[in-house]
This record gives sequence, C-alpha cells and structure tokens, in this order.
Amino acid sequence: MDEIGGLPTDAILVLALVGFTMFMFTWERLRPDVTALLVLVTLGLSGLVPAEQLFAGFSGNAVISVMATMILGAGLDRAGALNRLAGWLLRVSQGFEERLILATSVVAGGISAFMQNPAVTGLFLPVASRLSTRTGVSLGRMLFPIAACVLMGGGLSMVGNSPLILLNDLLSSANNNLPSGVATLEPLGMFAPLPIGLTLLATALIFFRLFGRRLLGGGEEKSVAPGRTESYFARTYGIEGDVFELTVTSESPLVGMSVGEAEAQRGAPLLLALKNGNESRLSPPADSMIWVGSVLGVMGRREQIQDYAQNNLLRQHARLRHFGDLFNPSRAGISEAVVPPTSRFIGQTSREIGLRKRLGISLLAINRGSDVFREDARQEPIRAGDLLVFHSVWRDLAQAGSSRDFVVVTDYPKEEQRPHKLMHAVLIFMGAVLLSLSGQISVPVALMAGVVGMLLAGVLKMDEAYASINWKTVFVMACLIPLGWAMDSSGAAAYIAGELFERFGEVPHWLLQTLIAILTTLFGLMISNVGATVIMVPMAINLAISHGDAPIPYALIVALCASNNLISVSNPVLSMVAGPGGYRGVDLIKIGAPLSIIYITVVVLMVNLVY
Repeated sequence: MDEIGGLPTDAILVLALVGFTMFMFTWERLRPDVTALLVLVTLGLSGLVPAEQLFAGFSGNAVISVMATMILGAGLDRAGALNRLAGWLLRVSQGFEERLILATSVVAGGISAFMQNPAVTGLFLPVASRLSTRTGVSLGRMLFPIAACVLMGGGLSMVGNSPLILLNDLLSSANNNLPSGVATLEPLGMFAPLPIGLTLLATALIFFRLFGRRLLGGGEEKSVAPGRTESYFARTYGIEGDVFELTVTSESPLVGMSVGEAEAQRGAPLLLALKNGNESRLSPPADSMIWVGSVLGVMGRREQIQDYAQNNLLRQHARLRHFGDLFNPSRAGISEAVVPPTSRFIGQTSREIGLRKRLGISLLAINRGSDVFREDARQEPIRAGDLLVFHSVWRDLAQAGSSRDFVVVTDYPKEEQRPHKLMHAVLIFMGAVLLSLSGQISVPVALMAGVVGMLLAGVLKMDEAYASINWKTVFVMACLIPLGWAMDSSGAAAYIAGELFERFGEVPHWLLQTLIAILTTLFGLMISNVGATVIMVPMAINLAISHGDAPIPYALIVALCASNNLISVSNPVLSMVAGPGGYRGVDLIKIGAPLSIIYITVVVLMVNLVY
C-alpha cells in the first residue's frame, strides 16, 4: 500500500473526505442528505469501501431501528396517547408553574428513551402550547427545559437517539480490525446507558430548578407556537379566555332550557360542549336540553365564567374532568373558513344550515369586511366572501370542508385519529420493548415486530407508516455509516489515535476521555450527531487500546456526547423550539453552554463509575 509521510494513501483519502463532509455540513451549500450521498458515492468510486458493502448501511441494524422507532412513535400519536398525556400533566401540576415544567420535562425525557428526539419534540410542541395557554406559563419558560430533557433522556436506552442506535453496528464493525489479543467487543444491552441517562436527566432538572427563572427570564411571550392560535383570535375577534367545566345543579335556572336558550342569555359565555349522562359532545345542537347534572364546556375569561356560574347556580370545576380529550388542540380547536360564491350556505343562517346538528361545528363569529358579528353570529345570514370562525373537532371540520361550501384557511391536524386503538398501541409498544429486553431477539427485530403489530391491529395504515419515516435522517445515517467503516479499515482512525496518544498518552484515562468528549461535542456541532459518531467511535476505540483501557467506555462516551448540542439550531430539537420559544442565538449560548459543560462532566464521571 502506498504511503505519504508514513500515512497510507487510503487513509489520506478518507481523512480528506471527513474534512469535506465537515466543511459541507458547516457551509450548508448542499443539503446534508445530498452531501452524505455524495460521500457514499465517492467511497464507492474510489474503492475505499468494497461495492458489496457500500450500501449495507441501508439494511443495517441501526437504520432499521431508527425507522421502527419513528413508526412506533407515529402509532402512539395516532392512537391519542399524547392527548391523554396533556390532560394528565394538567391534573398533576394543578396549575403551579414549577410543577408543570418539572412534570412535562420529566415525561418528555422519559418518552425520548424510546422515540427519536425530533419526533418527541414535535409531539410536545402542541402539548406545551396547550399547557401554556391553560396556565399562563410562557412558552419561553417551558420549551428549553423540555428540549434539554428530551436530549438528556435520549441517553436512557440504546434506541433513544441515532448515535446510540448506531453504536452497536460500529462496535461490530470494529471487531474486524482489532489488534490480536484484544477481546471482541460485545454489543451493549437495551438499557446499558440507563444510569448515565438518569443522571443526565436529573442534572438538567436540577439546573433549571435552580437557574431556570434567571436564565429564561420572567416569561415574556415573544411569539406564537404551532397550535397556539388563541392569541390571534383574541386580538381579531375578541374570542379569548379559557375552557371551563360547569355542572348544572338542581337549583339552576338553566334546568329544562335548551342550549340555544341558554346561549341567548345576556352575558352567556361561548357554550362549546355538553355532557348528558355518559354522552359528551362538542358543538351541541341548539335544541339539546340541559338537565340536572349536565356538564357544560364553556369558553370565556375566568371572571366572566365565575359571574355566570354564580348567577345561574352552577358548580365550577378547577380542572377539565370530562372534556380534557375533547378540547385537546390536536383533536379540536378554532379555525377560519372563507365562503366561496358557489357555497350552498349563502343566504342562510347558522341555525338554518344546522352547522352544529348536521356538521358538528360551532359558529363563533363572522368577519365581513370591517364588521365582525359575534353575539348575533348565528342569526346573521351568510354571504359570499364571509370569513367564518368555527370551533370543532378537526375530523368533523375536514369532513364538512370536503363539500366545498367553505374553504378552511387555518392549518390544522388532518390525520385521522384513532383513540379507540389506544390500548392496542400501548400494549404493542410495551411488548416490543419487553421483547428487545429479553436478549433472545435483536433490538431491530423486536421493534419491527411492534411495527407489524400496529399495522395488523389497525393502529396505523401502511401508507401512514411510510409517511412517518424521516427519510432525510435515514439517508444521512445510511450514507455516513460506510465512512466510519473506512475510517477504521484504512488506518485513518488508528493513525489519529496514535498521534493523540503520543501527545496525551501519559495523562490519566479520565482526562483522555474528557478530551474525546470535547472533540465529539465539537464535531457534533459541525457535522451532526451521526457524522460525529461514525468518525469518532473508531478513533476512540483505537485510542483506548493504545492507552491500555477498555474500548467500550470510550465508545459510549462518543455516542452520548455526539448529541451534546445545546447551543445551536443545527440541532433539530433546538431548531424546533427556538421560534415558538422566542430564543435568540445569544439565549441558546447563555443557557446551553453551561449545560453542555455539565453534560460532558456527568457523562465522563458516570461512565467511569458504571464501567
């Protein structure tokens, strides 16, 4: 093999490709997945990776596990697990800010042990938005602790994030190039990093408990989050306040009234839901009767609701006991729709159309030019060009909108929800996790068994499973895996490890591990957590062997620290919360920099204690 300056030519080419990858990921002239594909093709054309191995990354255990976790997460979401979660968090926190942030962050961190971090963040954005609306706690105070705990919670299991999923494949590959006399590297079990992940999560919670208010400010609202449309409707239509439950007592004058009669009362709030007996529904028809024990779901300012409840002898509940699921923003909410000239609604009032009775939609207001009709919206004949403000279940809105009598202009969740499949989804998910823990079946097979279970049980359809996969993430990972193999097989990793050993070979092992953790963190900031993992794991293994240490702790430090990006929107999790939370670059650095230092310290300390 040709050498230049003592370094094999193949190793030089691989290092050049590594440098090119880092430059392109930082420059962002090409999309990361295009850059990764370009690197893959170059590895094949140059012969650095044999043709029969070049595309093996696409069928590797790591990629299959990532795809499976994405599909399982989509199944849980489609079955309404997160809807139930939002209501539970409200009950647990009882409106107290610190308790709310703590509970939400802990749950988000726990879920991230089994789902990809961006997916967990995407699921918790509407949850946090709803909680913020209900309690008055600003999104800026909530989102960064949630994001940090999602990242920390990824270290709870070997499927919590892409680097940990990838680690066992890299360990298996490293066995092909180990020096003689070095023991074979065994794959890590499902919960091998659990003690480290728990410590990281606990540390983040303590950090925000002690310094959160000082670093995140007093909670000034800087922007509107996805699903947080209430502020817009309050400014535009005066539709403001929150949702409350009122129980009708035997002394109430509302007993025996219809919903329409109750709404016509002076000072009545928006009546959005009604529960009689075991039947609960949004947008109750005007002729629905109110009886003793009926529960009303009303919307308005707290003072208005309190006065209305007192005047009508209604019992007000401190929390949503009956309508928590119905009012979850992922299931129902407020929307706007334009009436086209061809609409059959033109010339008719809401009552004549039967919006609530036939379509399950409540009309809250009509915007006509400079005029806004609210109190008398249901008596106003609809005209072409009117902007109608609705409250409805999203599914009912989609069905009604298919007739083209109105065109919905508000973005809303259009996917079909299957709350009746909740227990199926939870049991199948738990079964997949337990199967992977058994040790008898590999993790990707166990997770894919869960995917098949959700498909057969009707939790997901096959097209929905395809749509839930983030193919960009899959391509980046699958294309960069061979680069990690080339780092090892070409001798590039051994060469760099040898150079580092000459300079730092006499330092204590914990200091050497800290250096590895810092380098991995910096690489993760520049070339993504997957790129940092495939480059640094072979190097860390060679460095550990040169230093006479066990390679597994070094490799685990790399896999954990590759996700230690708490200061840059290049991290998908931070990019998702930066806008809704109103975080500027300086805010991310101010909060994330000390957290990143703490992260490295905890990882190195705990890896040495556990291993």
